[in-house]
Amino acid sequence: MSAPTLQEFQSQVSELLLRHRSLLDVVTKFSQSNASVNRAVSKSITECGCIALNARNQGFSEEMPLDQAHRQSKSHMEGSLCEQCREIIRNEMGKNLFYMSAMCNLLDISLEDVVAKEADKCSTLGWFNLT
Repeated sequence: MSAPTLQEFQSQVSELLLRHRSLLDVVTKFSQSNASVNRAVSKSITECGCIALNARNQGFSEEMPLDQAHRQSKSHMEGSLCEQCREIIRNEMGKNLFYMSAMCNLLDISLEDVVAKEADKCSTLGWFNLT
């Protein structure tokens, strides 16, 4: 079975969303699901320990060429997600995507268009896309 397209997923969300049809409900559920993603990532560090953070100043300067800054930048993450943490985070991201799709439906915005426009912006602006 192949993954559904963004449009198919957005349509599926529209059919399934019963309880939280109010825009305010969807906006707050989206925010809550985003916090759950962040919490799951934090737990993979603090409880499981499969990944660790070693955050330091990136050391960028105004004069530094962009290609050097790109090579120098770090994620601050060490290790990799274990399968259990990966599954939990994937599930939380799925809920977050569900509510983002629901918000798109209520606002009559195509999720596919959102992705296409952002990809186009990234292609056009490249490293200057610092949003």
